[in-house]
Amino acid sequence: MADALAGTNVLITVTGPDRPGVSSVLFAALTRHGVDLLDVEQVVVRGHLTLGALVAVHRDPDGLREAVEQAMATIAMQVHTSVETGDDPSAPRRSTHVVLVLGRPITARAFGMVARALAGLGANIDSIRRVADYPVTGLELLVSPDPHDTTRHPHGTLRARLVEVAREAGVDIAVERAGLARRGKRLIVFDVDSTLVQGEVIEMLAARAGSAAAAEVRAVTEAAMRGELDFTAALRRRVAVLAGLPETVLDDVALDLELTPGARTTIRTLKRLGFRCGVVSGGFRRVVEGIVDDLGLDFFAANDLEIVDGRLSGRVVGEIVDRPGKAVALRRFASLHGVPLDQCVAVGDGANDIDMLTTAGLGIAFNAKPAVREVADTALSHPYLDAVLFVLGITRDEVEGADAAEGLLRRVPIA
Repeated sequence: MADALAGTNVLITVTGPDRPGVSSVLFAALTRHGVDLLDVEQVVVRGHLTLGALVAVHRDPDGLREAVEQAMATIAMQVHTSVETGDDPSAPRRSTHVVLVLGRPITARAFGMVARALAGLGANIDSIRRVADYPVTGLELLVSPDPHDTTRHPHGTLRARLVEVAREAGVDIAVERAGLARRGKRLIVFDVDSTLVQGEVIEMLAARAGSAAAAEVRAVTEAAMRGELDFTAALRRRVAVLAGLPETVLDDVALDLELTPGARTTIRTLKRLGFRCGVVSGGFRRVVEGIVDDLGLDFFAANDLEIVDGRLSGRVVGEIVDRPGKAVALRRFASLHGVPLDQCVAVGDGANDIDMLTTAGLGIAFNAKPAVREVADTALSHPYLDAVLFVLGITRDEVEGADAAEGLLRRVPIA
């Protein structure tokens, strides 16, 4: 094998309009010259092709250059060749991290800040691809650290620095380890209020009890989501405000719920991939059940409101799904479906989601409070739940290709 690869390594770069047959013409010329193919990459940006081939040349490198140039000229493509020296250029670069940049839009300034931050950490950008153009622009970077620098930047430095850049540049940046672990997720759990659905269910219920009750519940909810109040105590306090309401308000509110943009696409896509999908909510079972049925979810956990003589008593019954309870529920569902926790994903926005997010192999803060963003593996700030798909390495083209095959493809205009 070593003899087969011996020779002069030449990098051939072909550029020009993308069209059928470019690769065929190039490799016909290479075949006639008897070279060994060491590496090949191709990218098309807005119809402009760049095709690179690294070859080992055993005879007459100058003759190879001339033959390739003549062949590619027949289809109006430009060619550049260079002799590669130094370390073995055919050795694959070991990208250790995936950096996902999401924005609407991603400005040149923002991307430049990301590139400078990576360079400052000694990390090389090995490849870049666009993973989404709707509802946000998503660029995925494979990066690798400086192999000679193992002490200046300890574990966690890359993510911490890019979190700063995201805040300064006005984009979302997700950092994950590259490799099989990223693509091996098999179970996902969502919070409900302000994550899978828009708004807070308990505030919608309180609105039926009057403006004063609604204001009190809203204030307590906000304090609890910021982590300033114990969730269980806050829940009991808010539920007490609902005492006397007819139980039918639960059904009324369930009908009024609006899914977060991209929720259906997200669940549909993940289920196509074999994910187990469910919700763990600090809200109420009778409201959540409708969402579970509508989306075809695999499991759920939520709180039970006591009903006496057709009216809410103002009390919660049974085990409360609070901050620790959400993590317990995640573990239970993961065990039930035989999925290791490191292959689980959790998505949430409030302080009561923190234990669940940190228990899962990947915790995603979605339009979350600062306390949640600080502990989550990554944070999303755009109001489109399908951005979660891009974090998992799924592209918009893949989503829409599957939707088109089922006659479900559509894009809702974004204001």
